[in-house]
Amino acid sequence: MTDSAKYCLTTVRLGFRLWTPEDLPLALQLWMDPKVTSLIGGPFSEEVVRKKLAAELATMADSNVQYWPLFLLVTDEHVGCGGLRPYRSTEPTSGDQNAGIYEIGFHLRPTFWGQGLAEEAGRAIVTYAFEKLKVKGLFAGHHPANAASRRVLEKVGFTFTHEEFYPPTGMKHPSYLLL
Repeated sequence: MTDSAKYCLTTVRLGFRLWTPEDLPLALQLWMDPKVTSLIGGPFSEEVVRKKLAAELATMADSNVQYWPLFLLVTDEHVGCGGLRPYRSTEPTSGDQNAGIYEIGFHLRPTFWGQGLAEEAGRAIVTYAFEKLKVKGLFAGHHPANAASRRVLEKVGFTFTHEEFYPPTGMKHPSYLLL
């Protein structure tokens, strides 16, 4: 498989491809890292990571999106993941008003923090969502202590709208929309 055929989406520095069951070692490296997961309810056990990978595969099968694994194009190093999933609000009154809205997210390995890769991935995901998927809007949230995620969301065009309870952390997280 050529590099261009291996990726479903690329940016200047990143290649996005689909998760496969054979990617378990990459998933374990990413989601068992306490630095990556400390603000999203982790660190996670191997069993939980296996379930997370299975959930990404299922989301792709059901909704044709996932938090795709990301790789540096020049070295093929695994950077982390980023992508979309159908948005399911935890708020009791949200109901069908979220139809056509997807949640964007990314998890990067610490080695790649501070290099602008989250913003680069975020811009590509936003473009893909609106141009290819024709979504109505995008939702994003972040841990209150994660100022870097807030900055990335603001740079790619999101606007703070509310705080929403996030069960894995037991906290209300700042939440954003891009319409």
